[in-house]
Amino acid sequence: MQDTEIRLSVISFTGTGMQLSRRVKTVLSEGTEVQLYTKCKACGEGHGELPVSTVDTSVAEWAGRQMRERNAMLFIGACGIAVRAVASCLSDKMQDAPVLVMDERGSYVIPVLSGHMGGANELAGILAKKLGAQAVITTATDLNHKFAVDLFAQENGFSIADKDGISKISAKVLAGDEVTVSIETGHGSGIFVKNGLREVPYPPAGFTDLVITSEKTPFDAAMVLRPKEYILGLGCKKGKGADEIGQFVTAKMKENGILMTQIFALASISQKKEEAGIREWCRKEGVRFLTYTAKQLQEVEGDFTKSAFVMEQVGVDNVCERAALKACGAGGELIAKKCAEHGMTLAIAKRKWRVCLDET
Repeated sequence: MQDTEIRLSVISFTGTGMQLSRRVKTVLSEGTEVQLYTKCKACGEGHGELPVSTVDTSVAEWAGRQMRERNAMLFIGACGIAVRAVASCLSDKMQDAPVLVMDERGSYVIPVLSGHMGGANELAGILAKKLGAQAVITTATDLNHKFAVDLFAQENGFSIADKDGISKISAKVLAGDEVTVSIETGHGSGIFVKNGLREVPYPPAGFTDLVITSEKTPFDAAMVLRPKEYILGLGCKKGKGADEIGQFVTAKMKENGILMTQIFALASISQKKEEAGIREWCRKEGVRFLTYTAKQLQEVEGDFTKSAFVMEQVGVDNVCERAALKACGAGGELIAKKCAEHGMTLAIAKRKWRVCLDET
């Protein structure tokens, strides 16, 4: 599953579907927040630990709200209902929320939208395994066990500037045609041999299908992937809202000339793992949220802006700077030290990126 928090909204249309929706909520593990809805007014809203909310608006209105809030959706019912509900909400394959469908008997689970970038295919696999269902995957690269460039980009923390390149590269991969790739020197090489891709020297001398680089130089390529190099380290008082956090973070990013497409993750201390404002901002922006214990943060080496008050409160002398560097891993560099505003602190670090390929 993706590192960003998944919030799944499940809608059913019959009593049988409602019971299945409760099973879905029960089997999904930590990291997925599940909200249950139904259009079956005669079924009641349910009670106890697994309440189900009745949807009084049209399914399309309900779906539009979920899409705006970037919630994944699972329709327990006919595929046609899901298609009609989300049709008017679709905007961009890089931004659209994942949509899945299950029949009310729980026999099949079908990712309909955002299979790779939104994680619908992976979520379908998880649900199928836990519910004893069959995942119906229609993505050609998955069916043929071929290299999927959009999934590769997501797993490596790369941003995709030219989404049209996804279909161009996938078409060549599926046709068995040669795909050339050039990786910025010093960031990994030799990993694509088993996947039918041919690496060429960097910088490429001519047209190249895929270029992976942090450099802003224009390339003659079907697709360019650029690493999300920056980590935001955040500390804040309890109860800070997503909007206030977003305004603070956005202002500091602008001061440092950093775009949202360059953010790899936001990191903080483990006490903030359930902080609603942070989680909400990360989910809406599609940013990974990583947390570490006070002991883990205190073990990070470096010259930090120490605070006796913070040490007394959470057991570590600095949260934002240490968290940013911790999330970088080896070779990280602090580029913007702690700044404080209205009960929030922020630091920015730059990670050393490297190309990896999951061959499982």
